[in-house]
Amino acid sequence: MIIEVTRGALVESRHRVHVSVVDGAGRTVSALGDVDRAVFPRSAVKVLQALPLIETGAADASGFSDQDLAMACASHSGEDAHVMAAREMLAKGGVDPAQLECGCHWPFDLPVALELARSGGTPTALHNNCSGKHAGFLCTAVHMGEETAGYVMASHPVQRRARAAIAETTGAPLSDDACGTDGCSIPTYAAPLSGFALAFARIVAGQGIDAGRAKAGQRLIRACIAHPFEMSGTGRKCKALIEAGQGRVFVKTGAEGVFCGAVPELGLGIAIKAEDGTTRAAESAVAAVLAGLLRKVDRDLAETFDGQARTTLRNWEKQSVGEVRPDRPWNF
Repeated sequence: MIIEVTRGALVESRHRVHVSVVDGAGRTVSALGDVDRAVFPRSAVKVLQALPLIETGAADASGFSDQDLAMACASHSGEDAHVMAAREMLAKGGVDPAQLECGCHWPFDLPVALELARSGGTPTALHNNCSGKHAGFLCTAVHMGEETAGYVMASHPVQRRARAAIAETTGAPLSDDACGTDGCSIPTYAAPLSGFALAFARIVAGQGIDAGRAKAGQRLIRACIAHPFEMSGTGRKCKALIEAGQGRVFVKTGAEGVFCGAVPELGLGIAIKAEDGTTRAAESAVAAVLAGLLRKVDRDLAETFDGQARTTLRNWEKQSVGEVRPDRPWNF
């Protein structure tokens, strides 16, 4: 898939995007580009990493709400509500915020970071976009009676469980040679793009994996669909796409131009990777994929996603100077 960036009447730049769409039985619905190349999914697979939170009983033992489950799958904006939610998750599990090992950074969204600075605040680990996921990791460790220190290490039971969940759902052996360290210090494993699409297809279709695991994944996806703000934040593309889907689609972004998701009613999983790692290309492409998948079943909703796939570019005077768009409408 080609995502164009225009200026005036001309195409100024082009992004190449690899796209995999798979059904629950593992059949390929669409394969654009090299879907067998191993990619790091980064935060796009937080639902898969959170499966043990449900499966161990830690979520229910901690009294987690659906908002908490969405936070456990979040790459959030570090807004006040996110910081409070992460703190409350830790409190429910009997964990101190000082035990977080995700590191701290200023909120990625500039308006949120500026407001924090204006108020005289400084970022903490709770502001980390992955603090909800790490709260889930810590609460699971406590529930299982495990040492919390070093929970981010590949050798810790928390990370071993996450690795096993990803390996089973994707059907891909996760090699130590294809392991990197994510921005929040946990291991991230590269696997074929088609494997990540298969994982989400298996979950929503309830095929090819343990029924309890599929049920856990469906619970997490429903929580994210119901609470997209907790999963992302104000003005974020994940939130806009999920809300536009009116309860019928799930998508989750990851760093370096990755998106994973699903259309539950069709039993399909989606995984995309912008070859150059750009967010603008990935956001346009995933909206175009959703439009193409839904065109035959709901033309109005498909047109909504066609609109989401196009972003107007403006200069410093707020004048329209071009747009980011797919090179053509896609149908699958």
